[in-house]
Amino acid sequence: MKQFLQRYLPDCHQLRAHRNLRFLGDLLHDPRLWHFSRRSTVRGLTAGMFFAFVPFPWQMLLAATAAAWLRFNLPVAVAMVWITNPLTMPPIMFACYQFGAWLLGRPSLDWAFEPTLDWFLRKVSDLGWPLLVGSMTTAVVASTLTFVIAHLLWRWHIVNKFRRRRRVVVCPG
Repeated sequence: MKQFLQRYLPDCHQLRAHRNLRFLGDLLHDPRLWHFSRRSTVRGLTAGMFFAFVPFPWQMLLAATAAAWLRFNLPVAVAMVWITNPLTMPPIMFACYQFGAWLLGRPSLDWAFEPTLDWFLRKVSDLGWPLLVGSMTTAVVASTLTFVIAHLLWRWHIVNKFRRRRRVVVCPG
């Protein structure tokens, strides 16, 4: 898993040179941000999953800032945000809205979506609270599940690695 992540994620030099991340300054020079340890990587996955469901722009910037300040794996946190991308964002946000309306005890609105700013500004008062409550609840639940599952999978991988190594040593051919 570690090699897979290192192969496909941007390296520290690319992210340090990125113009939108320069405001983090010397924080980007901390080696813990680039190390693929279990603790750092799992926490990076968790932070990225949380910010993926935040219904505000600049999710990658928020994930990068949190990773830099809290010393998580920065490339993993930023990459994880792309769970919500231009193709997946509308259905995910619609589901978060429905979930939020259900949590608040409000009936969900029947409306026809129009991809215009004018439509969005007219509907923001109706959509705002249910979307915010639903997406933040989803963010907390999804990031908690991500932490638990990623931690357990990483631990399972390490235990199996040691078991294979032990079998090879105990049973010389």
